[in-house]
Amino acid sequence: MKKIEHIGIAVKDLSQACDLYEQLLGVPCYKKESVWCEGVEVAFFQTGDNKIELLSALNDESPISGFLEKRGEGIHHIAFEVEDIFFEMERLKGKGFVLLSEKPKKGADNKLICFVHPRNTRGVLIEICQEIKPQ
Repeated sequence: MKKIEHIGIAVKDLSQACDLYEQLLGVPCYKKESVWCEGVEVAFFQTGDNKIELLSALNDESPISGFLEKRGEGIHHIAFEVEDIFFEMERLKGKGFVLLSEKPKKGADNKLICFVHPRNTRGVLIEICQEIKPQ
């Protein structure tokens, strides 16, 4: 794993949260997008090498909707950048970690993503992600 790619924060109202984080961080949101396969709308902020991803539910079936109902707003996951997501997924499975998908999914910000079940990581949801390189 190369570095922490971003910290994901679950929010109820993306627009209000964007306003707050723009004031807090002193930088504008650089990207918003919907990730329909995950049922989320996201917004990204960058300060130096650090990124924050705000996530809100697109519908009641979204995992973020369940998270917000159960835990409220707050840190949802920590994402680590990897060079080869397929290699890392196999490596993690070989070490006994449970992955939440068999194959990487297309995520936000031009990334392939996969989540590691939090029961294997002391309650922390871990995402691994790899930049999708142009062909």
